[in-house]
Amino acid sequence: MKDVIIIGGGLAGLINAILLNRSGLTVQLFEEKKYPFHRVCGEYISNEVLPFLNQHQLYPAALQPTAITQFHLSSVSGKSLKMPLDLGGFGVSRYLLDHWLAEIAINEGVEITHQRVTSSNFNDDIFTITDKGDQVYNCKIAIGAFGKRSVLDKNLNRNFIQKRSPYVGVKYHIKTDSVGADVIALHNFKGGYCGVSQIENETFNLCYLSHRSNIKEYGSIQHMEEEVLQKNPYLKSIFSDSDFLFDKPEVINEITFEKKEPLYNHILMSGDSAGMITPLCGNGMAMAIHSAKILSELIIKNQQQGFNRTKLENDYSEAWNDLFAKRLSAGRAIQKLFGSQTFSEIAVSAGKSIKPIAGYLMKQTHGKPF
Repeated sequence: MKDVIIIGGGLAGLINAILLNRSGLTVQLFEEKKYPFHRVCGEYISNEVLPFLNQHQLYPAALQPTAITQFHLSSVSGKSLKMPLDLGGFGVSRYLLDHWLAEIAINEGVEITHQRVTSSNFNDDIFTITDKGDQVYNCKIAIGAFGKRSVLDKNLNRNFIQKRSPYVGVKYHIKTDSVGADVIALHNFKGGYCGVSQIENETFNLCYLSHRSNIKEYGSIQHMEEEVLQKNPYLKSIFSDSDFLFDKPEVINEITFEKKEPLYNHILMSGDSAGMITPLCGNGMAMAIHSAKILSELIIKNQQQGFNRTKLENDYSEAWNDLFAKRLSAGRAIQKLFGSQTFSEIAVSAGKSIKPIAGYLMKQTHGKPF
């Protein structure tokens, strides 16, 4: 029996695994796919995480991430606003970053199992975890880090999973001269918005969120991109003048921003499993890292004081809500300004004429360095 089983091998899962293993706990992490692989993700990380990553030797300098210092926002029609980022951030692909963290975890003694977890049951203070092959595992502490929407969410019958989401996420890697190397751009189109920023190797990540009705109306992703996204002149330039490196886009359906719980059926949820901030805020990766920090630290402290599950669950729920509930709520509210001709024009005009408004909105969705 393991001390900790972590379900999901993204940023939250891997960082929890590394820190808990370093504390002396036995850790097994489940990730269905084998590294390296692509994820639909903005691939931008706010610098609020830098002190933490440097402290634990987890900043990926070897991957040569790109420093991001500027923000470019455009409305559906192409009206635009440019401003410096308050903290700034860095760009790095999940393809390289997750693999790099997984190698650290494995080399330090974390057991990584490439199998899908289908169920989790809690009885007599022990978790029984079952994978797709009906193999059974036991542990004292279970961490859910399985992302935006998973089979396990459905099997656990979580509240948010009952609500259908109309959003589709699409991602490419491109080579382009249409975006500055130090810029993260957010370009609106009817029913969605598209983020573009440089990652490593002079490559750019292009990732957008669209209402499913766009694809339904135009019949395919490519046709939708031509008829909807490229009505924004900035996106027209990017799609026309860039070299697209994937044979086909990475796509994820039913991305949801519904309120979730940091604790469910005694599973401690971390990263997007506990709550996902809207992609336009560009801060999901930093939040995943921060949630792993607070959860792993609370588990280690609880172990040192004599394991008390009730206290651990209460402490984590309180800490998670204190740090992230307001930011998630602000992200949901700000999202209503985007993907609309009228509201995107208002947002850009207000940001240009009243600079403090843009800075204020940015600060509502970003945390302080930790």
